[in-house]
Amino acid sequence: MKPPTDNDHAPLLVALNAAAQVHLIIGATSLAAARCTKSLQAGARPIILAPEAADIHFSLRGNIEQGLAQWVKKEFQDQDLTTLGREEVDHVVDAVFVTSGAETPLVAHISKLCKRLRIPVNVTDAPDLCTFTLLSTHSDGPLHIGITTSGRGCKLSSRLRREIASSLPADFGQAVDRLGALRRRIWEEDQAAGRSVAKLEVEDEDSVAQSHTFNSLVTAEDANAAKTRRMRWLSQICEYWPLQRLASITDSDVDAILNAYAADHSNGTPPNTDIISKRNQGKIILAGSGPGHPDLLTRATHNAIRNADIILADKLVPAPVLDLIPRRTEVHIARKFPGNADQAQEEFLQMGLKALREGKHVLRLKQGDPYLYGRGAEEYDFFRNEGYIPVVLPGITSALSAPLFADIPATHRGVSDQVLICTGTGRKGAAPEPPTYVPTQTVVFLMALHRLSSLVETLTNTAPSEEKERRVLWPVNTPCTVVERASCPDQRIIRTTLEHVCRAVEQEGSRPPGLLIVGASCHVLHSPEGQKWVVEEGFRGLDELRGEAELLLNGDNDTKA
Repeated sequence: MKPPTDNDHAPLLVALNAAAQVHLIIGATSLAAARCTKSLQAGARPIILAPEAADIHFSLRGNIEQGLAQWVKKEFQDQDLTTLGREEVDHVVDAVFVTSGAETPLVAHISKLCKRLRIPVNVTDAPDLCTFTLLSTHSDGPLHIGITTSGRGCKLSSRLRREIASSLPADFGQAVDRLGALRRRIWEEDQAAGRSVAKLEVEDEDSVAQSHTFNSLVTAEDANAAKTRRMRWLSQICEYWPLQRLASITDSDVDAILNAYAADHSNGTPPNTDIISKRNQGKIILAGSGPGHPDLLTRATHNAIRNADIILADKLVPAPVLDLIPRRTEVHIARKFPGNADQAQEEFLQMGLKALREGKHVLRLKQGDPYLYGRGAEEYDFFRNEGYIPVVLPGITSALSAPLFADIPATHRGVSDQVLICTGTGRKGAAPEPPTYVPTQTVVFLMALHRLSSLVETLTNTAPSEEKERRVLWPVNTPCTVVERASCPDQRIIRTTLEHVCRAVEQEGSRPPGLLIVGASCHVLHSPEGQKWVVEEGFRGLDELRGEAELLLNGDNDTKA
């Protein structure tokens, strides 16, 4: 067995209290600025050691100008390590960060000198010269998580830190604060009642396992164990409750838990700690249902559909999406029609608020994407003002997917280099300002087919009030396409030009929801080829993909059988 080397040993990871320490930072680069920021966050006093002619990083200069850091304008000298520190430690600095190139003899000399003086030293890009390294950290109140790869890859440690932090419930630091306050409160109350004589100690946070007595039964006859019973009970909560449940603890929950313990523990019955889990908390989700086909729902929205207590759906959410709703779920469809949109919107808001106050999980299911002409931000603001912060889930917008299903590249080299998404109907049904003609632009008009003739008129003709502005008009031969019920089996496409689109829709009829796409990109892959318009019916692409997947799955199951 080969003897262990220095690289085989695990580093000793500790959390140091650096408040009021003096950290000597040698150099003035961007890395020195980062080290300065770290020191300030830890409550230390950074001293920057760099000659007056040095090119000081802008953020470093800002800290110096604000008096947060001190700049000693000179080159390093050995006595700096023992003269620039605090008086209470005989002016020895508490830590040294060397941010200049590690290949110079001076850097090696500084490292050697620090080691001799027992001063922690960190040298950039030189692990062999360091006695400590900084961790990639995530901080949330009293919770701090640090990752190190022992110098093998700072980018990887940063990635790991993000992955771990994202797996925790939001604002988990608040739960840590509350649990810590609960622990101290239990200890103080037990002390006052004479139930505990133990000193409140900080537990070893690096212990690998619980004591073998952690789950032992505490009987009335075991007087010593009974004295620490409440503290052991809190340890059980921290060990076994799901993190999401711990994260939901509030100050009132703490009171409820302690009251439950006070009511139950006298007869030897464990306290009822299900108070929080049984308490229903209202939750609101704003989700987009996509362009139409259920296969285009995001997985998050599909999960929200299955887990909601009540669903408030736009009237244009297609039946195949509504068919995914469990039969037990309460469903309401918006009663929006021309002239009643605002009243129907208010009705939905009040219906959702009532359900939230009853502790229900509410799903506001919207067509397309919630924030794209879907009043999503208005609804978010309404529920937030009522004390419920919505979770917003995106949906695939028809503004970008409908052109795709119609074989229209919204951007195409040499044809279109920009996309503009417009509404065809403004507030109170008013017509919005028409966009000016840009030859290399693809424009998608949502909610426009019911006033198609007036829209085409404003695009191709100048109103008297616009004569001074000289808006560039759209040529009547500009390609355009009407796409209705995009992605669904009854999808319909009308390929034409602005000159003939109104007559085409009048003759072919309406099949909402639909949109209008205008621009040269409409005829890149398909064109009417001398006809005034061409109609294409149906779209089975997604259903065929689903069928092929089911056949493959069934074939695999048959083979296994």
